[in-house]
Amino acid sequence: MFRALFRLIVLMIVLVAVGGFLLGWWGGGAALPDSDAVATAGKSGVEQVKRAGEEISQKTAAAAKTAGEVLSDGALTTKIKAKMGLDDTVKALDLNVDTIDGVVTVTGKVRSTAERDRALALARETNGVRQVIDRIVLQPR
Repeated sequence: MFRALFRLIVLMIVLVAVGGFLLGWWGGGAALPDSDAVATAGKSGVEQVKRAGEEISQKTAAAAKTAGEVLSDGALTTKIKAKMGLDDTVKALDLNVDTIDGVVTVTGKVRSTAERDRALALARETNGVRQVIDRIVLQPR
């Protein structure tokens, strides 16, 4: 998951850099002339560059949205695991928490139904959680 997130972030950085260069943010001035002067590429070349810049902008926005969703799922998982780690009634090391689009799946083994109920309650009361899937197994002592 972290490798995919890292690749997505690198892709976003590259797209922003290319878009910034094409739009004239870097490289010493505006890449697109504001006047009606025709350069060697002609007006059609300017329009192509504008369209390419718009496409890059849209792709960058989509990548940023995807990265935000991935980060929010990771943040939910981290919050829930931290809550379980701080709770004395739940042995957090025996439980695994996975989050996809706000749907949290809790798996692992617990020693009592009270521990199971508390772990699920901690997951449900976390902001941003849409649903909790219980895959916890009661382990006899």
